Amino acid sequence: MTLFDLVIGKPLPTTEERAEHIGPISGIPVFGLDALSSAAYGPEAALTLLIPLGFAGIEQIVPITLAIIGLLAIVFFSYRQTIDAYPNGGGSYTVASENLGEQAGLLAAAALMIDYILNAAVGIAAGVGALVSAIPRLQPHTLGLCLAILLILTLINMRGIKDAGSAFLIPTYLFVGTLLLVIIVGAVRAIAAGGHPTPIVAPPRLPASASMLTLWLLAKVFASGCTAMTGVEAVSNGVTAFREPTQKNAKRTLTIIIVLLMIFLAGIALLCRAYGIGATDPTGSGYQSILSQLVSAVMGRGWFYYVTIASILAALALSANTSFADFPRLTRAVAQRDCLPHVFKIRGRRLLYSYGISALVGSTALLLIVFGGVTDRLIPLYAIGAFLAFTLSQAGMVMHWKRKGARRHMIINGVGAVATGITLLVVLVAKFTEGAWITAILVPALILSMRAIKRHYDRVTCEVNIDRPLSIENLAEPLVIVPLDRWSRITEKGLRFAMKLSDHIQAVHVDAEDSCEEIKQIWQRDVAVPLTRSGTPVPELVILPSPCRYVLPPLVDYVLKVEHDHPECQIAVLIPELMVKHWWQTPLHNQRAQLLKLLLLWRGNRRIIVINIPWYL
Repeated sequence: MTLFDLVIGKPLPTTEERAEHIGPISGIPVFGLDALSSAAYGPEAALTLLIPLGFAGIEQIVPITLAIIGLLAIVFFSYRQTIDAYPNGGGSYTVASENLGEQAGLLAAAALMIDYILNAAVGIAAGVGALVSAIPRLQPHTLGLCLAILLILTLINMRGIKDAGSAFLIPTYLFVGTLLLVIIVGAVRAIAAGGHPTPIVAPPRLPASASMLTLWLLAKVFASGCTAMTGVEAVSNGVTAFREPTQKNAKRTLTIIIVLLMIFLAGIALLCRAYGIGATDPTGSGYQSILSQLVSAVMGRGWFYYVTIASILAALALSANTSFADFPRLTRAVAQRDCLPHVFKIRGRRLLYSYGISALVGSTALLLIVFGGVTDRLIPLYAIGAFLAFTLSQAGMVMHWKRKGARRHMIINGVGAVATGITLLVVLVAKFTEGAWITAILVPALILSMRAIKRHYDRVTCEVNIDRPLSIENLAEPLVIVPLDRWSRITEKGLRFAMKLSDHIQAVHVDAEDSCEEIKQIWQRDVAVPLTRSGTPVPELVILPSPCRYVLPPLVDYVLKVEHDHPECQIAVLIPELMVKHWWQTPLHNQRAQLLKLLLLWRGNRRIIVINIPWYL
């Protein structure tokens, strides 16, 4: 086994595809970590905006959270219907394309791609934020830690969806178990104390109220809190990843994820109000995340605190795995409709779409570097893509049920479309000046790019497709051009092959080193004389002067001139080249053959054919 196979895993044959399918137990780590872990940064994003209100701001988190939970319930029932209607994967792109048209589908695809990239960046940044809360001296290394986690996630996901689910099983359930225990113990203590429990470790003192509560502030808080809903669509996108019965397992996984998320959101909001926990400045030296304060207040700062923080870190960092699971599936679906490069359709050695993973990793790394790996800087860009995709998906499902005459289903998805549409407007307006304008620009830019790619593929299809039998006209021998540097076994092989193709051959030498006479003598002695004796036509020797010692430009110009002067035949350029045995030997030889091929392919046309003649050492 090679080191590469040990790290990435052995190649999987297509026959093992069924073995890569997963059930609800593995489905929660693969498709649910994004939604579940958003409970760690959604409430914090909302509470951060309430810092100027002091303790009065904490009072507002409960009604805002209840509104978010209500919206979450609507989206949940809508997506259960989507799974039933699209058992082969009903992501927003597929639903919108089939029911609302190609342009709506591209809008959904652009929104989802941006959302998945942001999800990966925010999840990793939030995980590192949790670590920095527990170990403040790591704060200067925030970006490095983010990129290291991204690398680990990439290596795990390159092994395939089944291995990724198994690898994330323990961290996921440790996170769920510890956070549930904190919520239960905190609730029991709060009830026993009549709603005013005493924290074991007091949270940082809240600042005095410095502003008034306004409707605009509430809208911004609600918009930030809605980041806790991202990832809900993941299961419907990846239905085909589940084992039989596919729909039942997908819906069961979605139900578990949503119920746990509702418990987390409600529990965190109620305990924050009971224990007087508010957000701290994420860029300040004394920063503590909401969950760090909550665990400290309920359980103290013993071993359980560090186990819980470690599980939160793992869950947040690994929540990016939802993007790794769904982003390649999305890019593949878009590529199948010719709106992204076809390379995204290719399945790699581990039965996954590795080019989609590579695009996700590169984009995520760029985002982390630009924004320094700080969650608070990334949050304003977040949720817009998710809610745009929610709205388009639900609107598409309304049209789907309308055609089928399913009125009850249509009403459920209609309510979901209206609710997520209104939320989208609130989020867009509330976050526009804070950075959401970047997303508002990126979405149209992506759509224009995908439309341009689609036009290109349409042109290619129109030009290369053929609906007639093989043409047998103009099957004359080509005019063959063989570049001649010096007389060698490599040149001999090229000339011999040229003579098998045609009687019209030109050996072209570019005289860059004043060796014209020497080349003529060698040609006469080693080529012309033997061929004349055997009665074989002698190829024409063409010598191109090059006073400035250029080799490739004169040669390419000559080929183009010959093509122009001989419109009746094709021009075949045979390029002899040396092939070394080891990669490190390549720089020891000039790469003129490679450059000549590139120049001819770039400047050539349909009547010029380039043929490699390799000589292997």
